[in-house]
Amino acid sequence: MRTISVKLPESVANWLVRRAKETDRTRSAVVREALEREWLGSDRPQSCHDLLQDVCGSLDAPPDLSTNPRHMEGFGR
Repeated sequence: MRTISVKLPESVANWLVRRAKETDRTRSAVVREALEREWLGSDRPQSCHDLLQDVCGSLDAPPDLSTNPRHMEGFGR
């Protein structure tokens, strides 16, 4: 990936820091995603992950929830 530097107004920089903390992402990730949305255009179909990205990782559950067979006991009954 290529690195660039950008100068931002103080208000935008403060928003960026807050947004990164709120979403538990880096400032670079927030900026990169905004630029990619602009570059790809608003007509791009969104995936389920795109639509739920703000809440991804917010579940307090075992890290092996989807792979450990013991978590599947009684599922579907």
